[in-house]
Amino acid sequence: MTAPASHRSLRALAVTASNRAAAGVYEDRGGPLIVDTLTGLGFDVDGPRVVPDGEPVGEVLREAVASGYDLVVTTGGTGISPTDRTPEVTRAVLDYEVPGIAEAIRAAGRAKVATAVLSRGVAGVSGRTLVVNLPGSTGGVKDGLAVLAPLVVHAVDQIHGGDHPNVHADDHLNDHPDSAPGRPS
Repeated sequence: MTAPASHRSLRALAVTASNRAAAGVYEDRGGPLIVDTLTGLGFDVDGPRVVPDGEPVGEVLREAVASGYDLVVTTGGTGISPTDRTPEVTRAVLDYEVPGIAEAIRAAGRAKVATAVLSRGVAGVSGRTLVVNLPGSTGGVKDGLAVLAPLVVHAVDQIHGGDHPNVHADDHLNDHPDSAPGRPS
């Protein structure tokens, strides 16, 4: 049985999906941001792996899952241009989606720039690997990482069978099961 994530080294992979960066005509700036942030969160991070848009992203995702990475964060290929295929190839690899993560990333971006809602990034689990798509812009990467920072270690721990910590148990002692959050019971 695999130890909960909190008792072993966490492994992550950063992936940049960009035809221009893969061809060497554009400098990858999002991938290094992912590496730096995840390293700061305690992950042993590989990458960034820079690949062209489309199926090469799917190939890297399948390799990462087979290699036992706990987390894969991609940047790029999430928009609505004809070559943006990261969400489609990601969905083909996932066992199930975790839509709240992608929704929160879009909401964080929308607070700063209206076009954030055009990102089609997804998040989900393949095997025991959490996969998250971030937009290709450095601003979108920063917004997405700000969303991930407080939850990603817990999410990985949950995927590996960890228990829910009781850090906020007292916050809900008086909650009535029929009351909505924030309403008196």
